Amino acid sequence: MRRTPSAPRSTESEAELAERLSRAGIKPTAQRLAVLAELAREADDATAQALHRRLATAGTTIGLATIYRALNSFAAAGVIDAMPHQTGETCYRLCSEGHHHHLVCSRCHHVVELGDCRLGPWLERAAQREDFVATGHRLEVTGICAACRGGEASAEASAAAA
Repeated sequence: MRRTPSAPRSTESEAELAERLSRAGIKPTAQRLAVLAELAREADDATAQALHRRLATAGTTIGLATIYRALNSFAAAGVIDAMPHQTGETCYRLCSEGHHHHLVCSRCHHVVELGDCRLGPWLERAAQREDFVATGHRLEVTGICAACRGGEASAEASAAAA
């Protein structure tokens, strides 16, 4: 089940998207910008196939392999997040810059960014106990959003009150 798209995730202009690519060391070609701009219009996340369909529908001719290459280079450079939460398919998201984590609805793929990460001190202690040097971390929490739960949340609250 895919939620009806909400507002675009990013309001960055094409020039701002090009600057993001340039800062990451990626040449902002017309095709790369088309892929990134289409991903920026996505409120949650999107697969390469979904982006390919949307670009084709809009009249932009870009091969699926080119889209995969662009997305993979964007993810490797930290421009976008690759989210392997869909079985057999990676989803991609243009996120805010800086360290963050995600809440992801397993039904509709609604994604919420969590910017207030307090895992660092705990991870340092855990790594130190195991004689391990942590060089980074990612956290993706899956669950079911309020919209997908629909009446379930009200029923649970009523049952808890009874």
